[in-house]
Amino acid sequence: MIPKLGSCYYPEHWPEAQWHKDAKDMVNSGLSWVRIGEFAWSRLEPEEGIQNFDWLDRAITVLGDAGLDVVMSTPTAAPPRWVVDKWPDMLLVDSEGQPRKFGSRRHYCFSHKGYFQESSRITKIVAERYGKNPYIKAWQLDNEYGCHDTTLSFSASSESAFKLWLFDKYKTIENLNEVWKNVFWSMEYNNFEQIELPNLTVTDANPIHELDFKRFSSDQVVKFNRSQAFIMREHTKMPLIHNYMGKITDFDHYEVGDDLDIASWDSYPLGFLEDRSTQNEDFKLKFMRFGDPDFQAFHHDLYRTVGRGRWWVMEQQPGPVNWAPYNPEPATGAVRLWSWEAIAHGAEVVSYFRWRQAPFAQEQMHAGLQRPDGESAPGLIQASQVNSELKEFTDIQQVQSKVALVFDYESCWAWEVQPQGKEFSYFGLVYDYYRALRSLGLSVDMLAPNQKDLSGYKIVLMPGLMHVTDNLKIAIESFEGVVISGPRTGSKTLDMTIPNGLPPIVPGVIGTVASVESLRPNASISIKAGGNFNCWMETLVDCDNVIESCEDGRPAVIGQKNRPYLVGWADQKALKRMFKEACLSQSIPITQMPDCVRVRETLKHRFWFNYSETESKVGAIKLPPSGVFWEPL
Repeated sequence: MIPKLGSCYYPEHWPEAQWHKDAKDMVNSGLSWVRIGEFAWSRLEPEEGIQNFDWLDRAITVLGDAGLDVVMSTPTAAPPRWVVDKWPDMLLVDSEGQPRKFGSRRHYCFSHKGYFQESSRITKIVAERYGKNPYIKAWQLDNEYGCHDTTLSFSASSESAFKLWLFDKYKTIENLNEVWKNVFWSMEYNNFEQIELPNLTVTDANPIHELDFKRFSSDQVVKFNRSQAFIMREHTKMPLIHNYMGKITDFDHYEVGDDLDIASWDSYPLGFLEDRSTQNEDFKLKFMRFGDPDFQAFHHDLYRTVGRGRWWVMEQQPGPVNWAPYNPEPATGAVRLWSWEAIAHGAEVVSYFRWRQAPFAQEQMHAGLQRPDGESAPGLIQASQVNSELKEFTDIQQVQSKVALVFDYESCWAWEVQPQGKEFSYFGLVYDYYRALRSLGLSVDMLAPNQKDLSGYKIVLMPGLMHVTDNLKIAIESFEGVVISGPRTGSKTLDMTIPNGLPPIVPGVIGTVASVESLRPNASISIKAGGNFNCWMETLVDCDNVIESCEDGRPAVIGQKNRPYLVGWADQKALKRMFKEACLSQSIPITQMPDCVRVRETLKHRFWFNYSETESKVGAIKLPPSGVFWEPL
């Protein structure tokens, strides 16, 4: 499989006379795919009962005749004003009880029945009209679920749907009271109608109440996406895609992905560094023109799993964005580097956002492959270079890595509900493990928490996993490699209680968490063998074996050599040391990387990436600034 390049295009933004030139220029630049239509509802249906699809018919023909494969989208991420006027209570409501009003996008509540019907209706109309169009080779459903904090809605529609969800799950109010342990603080209910949403309470809501609301909210996203997928399957055989985002964890992407054929995500390295990274200011300054060297790769690997091996970058940053606190210009060559790293991680398509920078509205300061005047921007020159370089390859195939990392959305929700410390983040914990692995030159696979088979792997890591599923327990019991767990792994039941016998409830680990503490930002606990625990620390007793100890005498790592449990949030020094030892025990070669250099192995090639504006060297490999290098295996 040779990856292809594409771009996002908005024919409704430009004079029709411009379309032919744009399509020709895209093809001449090396692009093969074009995504359209995700925000076009008001032009397709300006009023209820009045439809205007002729312009889109012509646009698809122009693009297809030029040789471009079209990704058509359902336009439900931006319902027009008349839909809101028809259903004024369709707006989602934030946790403070304020409606998220019309005038932007994603202003709908997943639980609103009227909007659900409208979205299904417009999806069916678009599917019937274009489902068999020969130029349309893939479909995108909606756009960026959860972006702008739009998964959780505290609306009346959401509350009504949540009550039905709870009734379906618990059947009787007595059962709910027992599972939720509502005897605490006299929170017992007499019937399901009394239950409200877990916001605006005097202090913390019951943690299982909050967790169930997050589960419900995720299920609403799954239901919404499934409804569109079901309609599309009746009218097209083309693959269905959704474009996820970076560090959006408030719905279960695995479950959404089960109804789709391909996962994609929108990769904005510089925007995410400024807007979503928790790294310190020195780190952000150092990588301000490249982005965090591991953040994009983490999501590439995650969405490869969500897509069951098939994934794209639907939107790749081509220049400065407009939405982060600071929006620097990418380093020379950075767009090429990002593109190649996505390709090395298995992207079938890298599509750039957008073809031409818009001279109006909210995104007018967001760069495109072309400037607003139609001249080429630096990103277009680099995209064309990537297209030329792809011709050197006959195939780029993925291969199962030796190391795997479990990522679980429900654990994200659980530790958001009950972090026990201001700085504790499940995403951050897992990401620290990923960074340490990558710094040793390792390629990493991501696993869902219900993984049934670990064969082919030599090391599996599952930090912070709230609850070890039955499937994963069985897989671990027959696994001959190393399983690294902790902290907080197996520390809660599915009902958000401390398990009988006390945690950790992890296969192959014997010990008891006697107490836990969260540490202040500048506090740490030293590990005798090197490194520190920060943020989180557990005191374990009755351990079957203490592998490492802290300077204060408490266990640091317990279990067996092939089933170690880390009792705290280890820093990078400790993680790298421990992971290096695990790799040596499993005969996995490692290479210590500079913080700006990363590597990814495919079936036939090893790719090197230099996230720096100066030359970097690893052994005999010399990487120029923004360098990408590949070698045969």
